[in-house]
Amino acid sequence: MPGHKGSALYRKFGYSDFLENFFDCDVTEITGADNLFQAEGILKEVQDSYSRLYDSRKSYMLINGSSSGIIAAVLASVSKGHKLIMARNCHKSVFNALSLAGISPVYAYPDILDDFGVSGAIPPSEIELHLSIHPDADAVILPSPNYYGICSDIEAIADVVHKYNKILIVDQAHGAHLKIFSRYGITELPKSAEESGADIVINSTHKTLGSMTQTAVLNLNSDRVSSFVLEDKLQCIESTSPSYVLMASLDINAGILKEHGEELMHQWFDNLYYFYSRAGKIPGLDLIDRAERLDWTKINFSFRKLGLSGYNLEQQLLVRNIFIELYTGDLVMAMTGVGNTRSDFDELLRALNEISKDNYYKNSGSGIIGKGSAFKSNRSHITRAEIYDIPEKAENVALLEAEGLICKSSIIPYPPGIPLVCPGEKFDKETLLYIRDLRKHGEKVIGVNSAGEVLAGIL
Repeated sequence: MPGHKGSALYRKFGYSDFLENFFDCDVTEITGADNLFQAEGILKEVQDSYSRLYDSRKSYMLINGSSSGIIAAVLASVSKGHKLIMARNCHKSVFNALSLAGISPVYAYPDILDDFGVSGAIPPSEIELHLSIHPDADAVILPSPNYYGICSDIEAIADVVHKYNKILIVDQAHGAHLKIFSRYGITELPKSAEESGADIVINSTHKTLGSMTQTAVLNLNSDRVSSFVLEDKLQCIESTSPSYVLMASLDINAGILKEHGEELMHQWFDNLYYFYSRAGKIPGLDLIDRAERLDWTKINFSFRKLGLSGYNLEQQLLVRNIFIELYTGDLVMAMTGVGNTRSDFDELLRALNEISKDNYYKNSGSGIIGKGSAFKSNRSHITRAEIYDIPEKAENVALLEAEGLICKSSIIPYPPGIPLVCPGEKFDKETLLYIRDLRKHGEKVIGVNSAGEVLAGIL
C-alpha cells in the first residue's frame, strides 16, 4: 500500500498542480467548501461520483479510513447491547465497535488453506448456523477479500442473511478495485460485494486505487439501514475537521477512474497475467493463484521448497529494494495497485528468479529441495477457541507465563490487524510462542508491551 504507488499516476493524468500546491488545499468549511456531514455542494458531487462508479444508493467519503466506516456501519446496524455475527478474522476496528456499544460477538470461523496455513473464505453454512442459533443478532459482518485476497461467496451469504431479515456488512477494504474491474468489462476477478447483495460495503480506496492513505468510501446499497442513522454514526466517529487534502485526493481518484479507468484496469489485468504466466515457471516458487474466489491482485508466494521462511524471503527481497505487504509463516504477500507499471512486475520477477537460483544451488545438496521449510507456524491463522467471560481483574504477565490465563486486551499482529487472541480467549503455549517469534523478528504486535507482557487474568 498505497495503491497509487507514488506521484507518477497523478502526474500522468494532469494533476501535477495538486502535488505542487496541495498545501493550499488545506482549508476548512469556508464559503464554497461545503461540509462533509451535510454535503450539498462540491463534496456531494464527489460522493455522487462514487455512487455512480459503484452503482450504490449512496456513497460516503471517509477520511478516517475504512476503520471509521466499519465502526459507523456496525453502530448503525446493531442496537446497543445486542449481538453481531462476525467473522473471527475481522479487522480490529470491528472489535472496537463492539466495545463502544457493548455489542456481544458471535464468531463465524473461516475455512483454512491447509497448504499455506492461512484463513480462507467464510462458508455460507457457518453464517446460517449462527443465524439459526442467535435470532437476536441484528447483523452480520465479514471481510471479503480477506488480507490474502480470498473472497467469500457474498451472494450466497447475502441470501442467507436476508432470509433471516438481517443486515449484511462487508468489509471490502482490500477489494475497492473489484467493482471497477467489473465496470470496465473484466470479469475474471471475484464479483464485488456491491454486485452480490451486501447492504453496506466499505472500501479502502487508498489500498489499491489512487487516493491518499487514510481515505476510503462507504457504499450504502439497500434501505435495510437508514441513511439518516448511518450519517449520524459517521459524524460521531469521524473528525469534525476533515482534511480537504484527503478529500481532494478522493475527488482526483474518482476523476481518474471515470476518465481513464478502462485503460488502467486493462493495463493492470494484463500486467498481472504477464506476471503469473512467468512466475509459475520459476523453480521452487509456490503461488496461490488457483484458489477459489481469489483476488489475484494480491500476489501470495512462497519459497518453502527451497527452505526459506517468509521472514528470510522478505529480507532477500528488501536488499533488492522490493517491499512486501506482509509475511505469514512461509507465505509472503505483495499488494499490487492501480499505480503499478509493467516495470514493477519485471523487477519482482527478476528478484524472484535471482532468489530461486541463489537458494536452489545453495540447497541442492542439502536434501532440503522439495521438502518444504520448517518455519511454518500452525498458529499463523485463526483457529476456533472456547470463549470465556472477560476477567474483571487483570495484570501484566510475561508473555510465556500467560499460558492458561484469559486474555483481557486483544493481541493484534500488525499487519494484518486481525486479532490473534481476543478478550475472553485463553492463551495457549503455541500461540504465545508464535507471538514471541513475531516480536523476535521485529514485527509489531499490539497488546504486547515493551517489556514483553500481556494483559491477562483468571475468572
